[in-house]
Amino acid sequence: MNEMSLAEIWVAVAFLLFVGILIYAGAHRTIGSALDSRGHRIAAELEEARRLKEEAQKLVAEFKRKQREAEAEAESIVTAAKAEAERLASEAKAKLEDFVTRRTKMAEDKIAQAELQAVADVKAIAADAAAKAAEALLGSAARGDVSDRLISNAIGEVKTRLN
Repeated sequence: MNEMSLAEIWVAVAFLLFVGILIYAGAHRTIGSALDSRGHRIAAELEEARRLKEEAQKLVAEFKRKQREAEAEAESIVTAAKAEAERLASEAKAKLEDFVTRRTKMAEDKIAQAELQAVADVKAIAADAAAKAAEALLGSAARGDVSDRLISNAIGEVKTRLN
């Protein structure tokens, strides 16, 4: 045997002796229990991570649902606001048209009243003018008691016909 083989045999014997001492000292149980506890800890962490993932997925689903509800509510609010704006616009238009109609009617009534007043004023002025003219004509043509009576009758007749 050569020296190299002999060294390898001694290394193998030392290794086996070392492993034997470890087994005798119970190192394999300590290593096993450490690996088992680490495995349990990793399994617990994985379970916690799975639980957190499920919880996060539930929260995401809940937030998406709330977002859809909020979007739907916002859409309904916008629709209601548009409808309200249209209703208010139509009410304002109707009120404006009513206001314009009333103002036009009031203006027409004032114009008609002014026309009636003007016609009445013209009639009154014409009646006074006719009465004065008749008085002047009759005053120059008739004298005395007869003239006063004729003038009074003529003035009354002119006034009744013109009014």
